[in-house]
Amino acid sequence: LFHKDRIDFASALKNENRISVIAEIKKASPSKGILKEDFNHVSFAEIYMSGKADAISVLTDQQFFKGNISFLKDIAEIKTVPLLRKDFIIDEFQVLEAKANGADAILLIAEILAATQITDLTAVAIENKLDVLLEIHSEKQLDKIDFTKNKIIGINNRNLETFNVDINNTANILHALPAECVIVSESGIDKKSDVVFLKSLGIDAVLVGEHFMVSPNIDFAVKEFCEWCKDEN
Repeated sequence: LFHKDRIDFASALKNENRISVIAEIKKASPSKGILKEDFNHVSFAEIYMSGKADAISVLTDQQFFKGNISFLKDIAEIKTVPLLRKDFIIDEFQVLEAKANGADAILLIAEILAATQITDLTAVAIENKLDVLLEIHSEKQLDKIDFTKNKIIGINNRNLETFNVDINNTANILHALPAECVIVSESGIDKKSDVVFLKSLGIDAVLVGEHFMVSPNIDFAVKEFCEWCKDEN
């Protein structure tokens, strides 16, 4: 198993008076294709860390996102913030593989899992000292969730059928979640006005990838975005 100490993902997302930033390393997407031709996952991770991101999401899915588990392992060697393995995780092996390659947390997607799978995979993650970010897209998935075990909830603003993004999806689902949950808004967040809106809702963190990946100056984009998140305006 991976030799470095784990870094707590949940606590990295809870910061007083500001929204935490999970910066994502994402070579491609199903809707846009290749996002970054000159792709160097390690240098992007270094930029994210120096730009003061609170955590890094690493896409390891090969088919749709051109990711690789080796990206996670390489970045884990230099990590100073917690790492989230983002993939279509459906079995125990993938959870153990995440742990072995230096992840501090895993993504589970409620849309593709039965309630029993969410329960079982969460239990395996907890046994292996991994946090779970459980992603939902609509209120229909709420009855699959045991909120005593799943306390970090990601609300994805992307419609998986149309790929359209609506940041209001976070507002629409938020009211149905227990107050003690750590809430992450995901997808389509690329303007200061988005951050101001999400801050007004009281969410804890945002997950941002494409905005950084398509920027001609990732270094500047990350620093600027992190400033928005702590800006009191």
